[in-house]
Amino acid sequence: MEGSQEIRVATTVQAPIDKVWKYWTEPDHIKQWNNASDDWHTPFAENDLKVGGAFVSRMEAKDGSTGFDFGGIYDEVKVHEVIAYTMADGRKVKIVFKGDDKETEVVETFDSDASHPAEFQQQGWQAILENFKSYVEKSTD
Repeated sequence: MEGSQEIRVATTVQAPIDKVWKYWTEPDHIKQWNNASDDWHTPFAENDLKVGGAFVSRMEAKDGSTGFDFGGIYDEVKVHEVIAYTMADGRKVKIVFKGDDKETEVVETFDSDASHPAEFQQQGWQAILENFKSYVEKSTD
């Protein structure tokens, strides 16, 4: 997208690929980890995980002062490998999963939003990714 740059965030989760995939894609799990800080939460999430399918997560400050819907349409879905989508504003996101029965690397690449500093966006997306890692690793199922 014009005026944007590609930003990359990554983490390695100490969990098998099937668990990582499940926790990344199922709305009940998304609501548990999809926030960059403890003063935010995701009270609503829905996910139609297929090419052409849509997803949306409602991200809100816990004090109710602000919130927004984050969503898009899937361009590519390869189970346990790749999820790619286009956000409502046209920016592209690609998530690559590489794992085995012990750990899974999650690499997310996204087009920046020209209205916010790239470093700020990278920090926010990395924080959400680290929250995901923590949630998965603490879960016992």
